[in-house]
Amino acid sequence: MPTLPVPTLTALPASATPAGFAGLWIPLVTPFAADGTVDHAALHALVLRLKPAGIAGYVACGSTGEAAALDHDEQLAVLDTVLQAAGRLPVVMGVSGYHLGQMQRWIATLCGRPIAGLLVPPPSYVRPAQAGLLHWFRTLADTATVPLVLYDIPYRTGAVLAADTLLALAAHPNIRAIKDCGGDPQKTAALIADGRLQVLAGEDAQIFGSVALGAAGAIAASAHWQTERFSALLRLLAGQRLAEARILWHGLLPGISALTAEPNPAPLKALLAQQGLLENVLRSPMMAASEALEQRLAALASSD
Repeated sequence: MPTLPVPTLTALPASATPAGFAGLWIPLVTPFAADGTVDHAALHALVLRLKPAGIAGYVACGSTGEAAALDHDEQLAVLDTVLQAAGRLPVVMGVSGYHLGQMQRWIATLCGRPIAGLLVPPPSYVRPAQAGLLHWFRTLADTATVPLVLYDIPYRTGAVLAADTLLALAAHPNIRAIKDCGGDPQKTAALIADGRLQVLAGEDAQIFGSVALGAAGAIAASAHWQTERFSALLRLLAGQRLAEARILWHGLLPGISALTAEPNPAPLKALLAQQGLLENVLRSPMMAASEALEQRLAALASSD
């Protein structure tokens, strides 16, 4: 793939410290060494590499970071590495579970670190009613000393957050944003129109449409690749420079398609390994990208 053009960044609005959770956030992969242990040196280097690319901040230990395959000690160590490398850029920590008391204790531990927020999905597998989801998130928001970013991702959790439930949760002073992977454009539009939650596109292929509609930004795994161009895209959209943004977006789509062709983060780790940034190692039950996809990704790696 040819190198994509980047608009003149000096002509775009300055990417100062974001208001709340606006802007481009990178949900970091967790690099593993050949023996399966966390490769903290590679993680530190990856954070530093992304730092000057105009991003708003990082998300540690989300689904892209294979958090479900890390124990709590490993998650804390990953978080500490990211915090140390991030410097002044904010870090949001992913946290998930289905035991309320354990979640409260884990959140209390995490809030002892200088994090900017917590990315929290509904409890997986349980599939509570909407009243149960309201109680779950309000209780966790009361527990946390940092803001919550709701994570609406029903294809992973099995729980659907209804629009009315999300609008009710928006009234809580410690619930500030949502990573929107809900797959319901009407719900997305309603949340943006309501304005109390900062909506962050969580499905990479929906970034342009959501941000053009008024979403505050994106949490985009694909933006490990061509990070400056993803950042420029959001700034063009914020500046209502749609024609330029459209050109940039169409150039990014083939990469987004390749990086989401198989379960995340296998394609992303394959690409980063081709770039020499980490080992192509995942933890079971995740498996490496197929050989056919690796060949497709090689064109992306050669374009950087």
